[in-house]
Amino acid sequence: MISFLGLCIENLIKTLKYIFGGNVKMSSIFARAAMISYDSLPIALSIVFIAAVVIALQVSKQFLMTGAEAYVGGFLAVALVRELAPGFAALAISARAGTAISAEIANMQVTSQVDAIKTLKIDPVGYYIAPRIIAGAFTVPMVVVLAELFGVLGGMIISYFTIGLHPNRYMSSVWLWLNTRDIYISLLKGFIFGIIIPLICATQGYETRGGAKNVGISTTQAAIKSTVFLLMADLIVTMLFYINLY
Repeated sequence: MISFLGLCIENLIKTLKYIFGGNVKMSSIFARAAMISYDSLPIALSIVFIAAVVIALQVSKQFLMTGAEAYVGGFLAVALVRELAPGFAALAISARAGTAISAEIANMQVTSQVDAIKTLKIDPVGYYIAPRIIAGAFTVPMVVVLAELFGVLGGMIISYFTIGLHPNRYMSSVWLWLNTRDIYISLLKGFIFGIIIPLICATQGYETRGGAKNVGISTTQAAIKSTVFLLMADLIVTMLFYINLY
């Protein structure tokens, strides 16, 4: 895992040189953005929506028993914005788009398409990874924001039908508890996750050797490694920004 992390850092440096060299085409970025975030939007929103509904079901009656039902919205909003929406959305994108990235590049590697790129004196690392990193960095935060909105909406709906909490009281507690700083940090998490997913998965695909069997193994490894690194990055960001609050 440590040696793989070193490969990722090396590829990131090559990618940044490729980007600042002005070699990335906008059309390629838009195509990758559609594949990474737009195509993953339904599953990401569905997961966060269901998670918010489940949490609201779990806590709303307990809040009602203690007379604190007005704070269900605030509790749920803080949980979603700080942790659930960025984390679940990133894991959904990694599971859908990240594995596709790894499989695509791994297939190019085992069929010698990467070697063909090298003969044209084009850096294959920058060529394959740079558009995906740019697309992920700028579109994953958008998915995170939409996931947060859908999660808050899901909590509001289930709170109304389970304990009769009026939407106005629900939203009042959301604005009371939620901090602008939390939203900024969730966007930062989305930005970091948007870089990690294509970087980890593309690097795993690029390092694939062998045949079709190895492509499948590489795709599985990409899913595992991206999940581990996403959780590690989430832990680091949370410790940096929230450890002084407790």
